[in-house]
Amino acid sequence: MLRIAVLILVLANAGYYAWSQGMLRDMGWGPTVQSEQQRLAQQIDPQKMQVTASSPSAAASTAASHAEPASAAPAAPAASAASAPASAPTVPASQPAAPASVANTHTAAASAPQRTVCLQAGSFDESQAQAWRTAAKGSLPEGSWKLDPTNIAGRWMVYIGKLPDDDALIKKRAELRNLQIDYDRPGPAFEPGLSLGRFSTDEAAQRALTQLTGKGVRTAKVVVERKETTVYTLKLPAVDDTTRSKLNGMKSALSGKPLQSCT
Repeated sequence: MLRIAVLILVLANAGYYAWSQGMLRDMGWGPTVQSEQQRLAQQIDPQKMQVTASSPSAAASTAASHAEPASAAPAAPAASAASAPASAPTVPASQPAAPASVANTHTAAASAPQRTVCLQAGSFDESQAQAWRTAAKGSLPEGSWKLDPTNIAGRWMVYIGKLPDDDALIKKRAELRNLQIDYDRPGPAFEPGLSLGRFSTDEAAQRALTQLTGKGVRTAKVVVERKETTVYTLKLPAVDDTTRSKLNGMKSALSGKPLQSCT
């Protein structure tokens, strides 16, 4: 039984091979042939077809070799070109002109603006600001700098002093501690002495003095610790290399104020 099955399998493979190779086509058996005879009939001289490289020069030579004679008819322009003066230089086609983008790059680089930074210095009082205005007027372009004003409010202080010496200062501190009144140092301009409070208005300072008098303070008074004033911040928004070199020669006009990056 096994032999019969193997024999049938061998015969089936042999029959399929003969069918697929077209050996049984005379008997009407064979695979369907996929072809388009009508397209083959429309070909014109297929034996003349040549496979060439895809480079531009090869394509141009191939096109020239297959061009019809009529396309090379105009010989007169060629003759006139041949009769041109020999002294006229001819630029080879393989030598391209300088790209316009390169020239534009050099022009843009030459006209590119310099890198600038913003610098500032301050604070200047009124006299220092005026000194800067005078120095900058003939040295820096108009509009290249500005002075931004800032108003500083005045300040008043309830003050005891000036005391005659350190012994008097020590004695006054002891008296204030006994009265349970806080005190502080008044600042270099008011030493030796004691501050019993600082206030943004004269009225507030006077009210505080009245309260301290009621607690037993007898020698205090209201003084102006700082007058209301205006200070200026110098700002140079676009400093380039040229402006920076000029600023190096204007240090005296800056009144010792260092130039720093704008905040």
